Amino acid sequence: MKRLLTLLSSTIFMLGLNQVLAQDGEINIEESAEVFLEEYSDAFQENFFEALKQKGIENYDKAINLLLECKLIEANNHVVDHELAKVYLVDKQYITAQEYAISALLSEPTNLWYLDTLVKTIQMQGSSLDQMNVNIPFENNTLKENLALIYFRQKNYQKALSVLADIKKSPFTKDLSTKINDSINKSEAKKDKKELPVQNEVKANPMEELKGQFAELMVQNKISELAERSEEAIENYPSQPYFYYVNGHALNKSAEHKKAVEVLEAALDYMLDDVPLLNKIYQELVDAHTALNNSSEANMYLRMIKPGF
Repeated sequence: MKRLLTLLSSTIFMLGLNQVLAQDGEINIEESAEVFLEEYSDAFQENFFEALKQKGIENYDKAINLLLECKLIEANNHVVDHELAKVYLVDKQYITAQEYAISALLSEPTNLWYLDTLVKTIQMQGSSLDQMNVNIPFENNTLKENLALIYFRQKNYQKALSVLADIKKSPFTKDLSTKINDSINKSEAKKDKKELPVQNEVKANPMEELKGQFAELMVQNKISELAERSEEAIENYPSQPYFYYVNGHALNKSAEHKKAVEVLEAALDYMLDDVPLLNKIYQELVDAHTALNNSSEANMYLRMIKPGF
């Protein structure tokens, strides 16, 4: 039976480079949350969505088995390859994760998120992409631009500049180089600024202070300020899922549900063992998908919410 399936995955997105440079000159990685697949059987769809569910509840073995069932149905599906890479990565099976990440990237070399998964997989092995003998098309200019973006997002500024130095100059490379150098200058200025020691002073945790401020803004329903400040927090603390949650909440309240899904799904990549926060993220995803009339996705995330937290 022929149908059009909207397939959602927290890590599989196409990114045009014209989407990279966000408003106000800030560099922001945005994702397109829809991948359209035609003529897939009910078995493929059921296995795939069940695999996402099992991954969400950290049942990685079952998620892997379900995705391998998808591979039996569609052997060359790079979407499934990427999901397998992500699951093997969080399950700490780095060699297998790398194999599937390379397979996905070779199918679509310009996909930023496929490259991001490969970079993370190699870094978890204590190495880096330039140190590994990996058979990927480094001559692809877009791939190099994506790699520079990934290093910039990781605050690995010298590697980002090194990659940019090997790319043909363009407005993109010029703008990203400016952003990188600005970030380096700010970082050096902070190091040079010496604070006088204060006896018995208890230094506040800036992230905890931000969380308190965001909680107050949420109570006061100051959505515009909440959206702006949480986006800045993501820029400063890109691996803190709480700030993605707050930004997703603000986007939902602003009726920007599609953007909310993208941000909230990005938060899942950084989640560890904070079940209450994970429940909040799932609930925001339920609200966003419900507003978008994506009932199957809303129900999927609703089932992931763990009671009692």
